[in-house]
Amino acid sequence: MEQWFLNKYSPNTILKIKIKKLLFQEKSPYQTIEVYDSHDFGRLLVLDGIVNVSDKDEFVYHEMMTHVPLFTHPHPEKVLVIGGGDGGIVREIAKHPSVNQIDLVEIDSKVITTAQQFLPRSAIGFKESRLQVFNEDGAAFVERRPDCYDLIIIDAPDPIGPATSLYQKHFYMQCFNALKDDGLLTTHAETPTFTKELKIMQSIYSNFSAVFPLVQLFTASIPSYSIGIWCFVFCSKKFHPLNDFRESSAMESSMHNQYYNAAIHKASFALPTFLNTAIHPSHKVP
Repeated sequence: MEQWFLNKYSPNTILKIKIKKLLFQEKSPYQTIEVYDSHDFGRLLVLDGIVNVSDKDEFVYHEMMTHVPLFTHPHPEKVLVIGGGDGGIVREIAKHPSVNQIDLVEIDSKVITTAQQFLPRSAIGFKESRLQVFNEDGAAFVERRPDCYDLIIIDAPDPIGPATSLYQKHFYMQCFNALKDDGLLTTHAETPTFTKELKIMQSIYSNFSAVFPLVQLFTASIPSYSIGIWCFVFCSKKFHPLNDFRESSAMESSMHNQYYNAAIHKASFALPTFLNTAIHPSHKVP
């Protein structure tokens, strides 16, 4: 009998992924964790019914979340990852020799142990010697660390369950305070393809814009996440992702990446008109 995982993009749109078998299923104190082995997407890490990682395209998400800010900051040393329990973000941070401290705050330790067992390509990040892991609430963690980090990467699940607090304006203000005077922040911001997700993206962008002096949207295509494009938010106290982009350094490191390179860095900030209009409804787009 054929088995299918239904990846629900919206109440009216579902991607059916043919499954070889269910490898793991457990309810942690925070969420239901599942791992499927699929035919086309490889292994899928699913949290509360939503795909968080797929072998097929995880590198797109992890590389864009990480290298865009790290090749913008002139000398990043201390990086905080909030969420990121699969290890892929840390794997990419570890490619940057200037970074000497990586703190990862993942509230659900079971996500980490599950990734280590079933997602070795992502979980290799947990072997990084510069990494320290904290199993606690990310919002409470940043509140205790003012003026501490060069970069914060918020790699949280969708805004349901234990991740809800990571989508509040108060949390964004605490992240601002936890950054140094020239600090950066990146997070994902859903897809503009469907109405519900578009509204979430607009809310995330608006809330960050009320906190940071420089906020820009950038995009990539991640098939396991969305039909169409996937959005990220770049937030900065000082550095501009294009004007301060260390292009020569990015070009040198491109051979170590599967998706990110210098040209992609610049192109990812070029937004289609409808998306520009969605985040700047009162502005005329040239």
